[in-house]
Amino acid sequence: MAILKVARLGHPVLRTVAEPVPVEVIGSPETQRLIDDMVETMREYDGAGLAANQVHTRMQIAVIEVQANPRYPDAPPIPLTVVINPVVAPLGEEMEEGWEGCLSVPDMRGRVPRYTAVRLQCYDRDARRVDLIAKDFFARVIQHETDHLNGLVYLDRMRDLSTLSHIAEWHKHWLGLAEQSD
Repeated sequence: MAILKVARLGHPVLRTVAEPVPVEVIGSPETQRLIDDMVETMREYDGAGLAANQVHTRMQIAVIEVQANPRYPDAPPIPLTVVINPVVAPLGEEMEEGWEGCLSVPDMRGRVPRYTAVRLQCYDRDARRVDLIAKDFFARVIQHETDHLNGLVYLDRMRDLSTLSHIAEWHKHWLGLAEQSD
């Protein structure tokens, strides 16, 4: 396994729509190695998720996991989830603004509106169909990673850019407000 280079905001790969992965390619050694490398990279940088185009690969693959993550200390645990060719649909109209960061936009945070519940349909790393309902933080991460696969970053979803903050300033000035609003 290897730690992959993460594309930063401004690199064109982040604005490219990823290509669907043919089902017969999911089990290939190359795809499985990419998934393993993405998981290792996500864990190395304490990400909650990572999309393939963030590591310069235009494939509809994302990995998600939260287990005692120092960047998200209050987040509920999310088991390792491999998402291939995702289709995400909101369940209702309810949205909530919440703080997001991104490995491709290092050291920044901003408030982003997201649906509080979504249905995710995709394939897993074994090419099995997945159909699940995700709520709250898990739903937020799914939407964030799916946006990456569609060439979007969280900044594109922000309603109010005045909340965009460097992480050090966020800790000083916003963290207390974030905890009060939760």
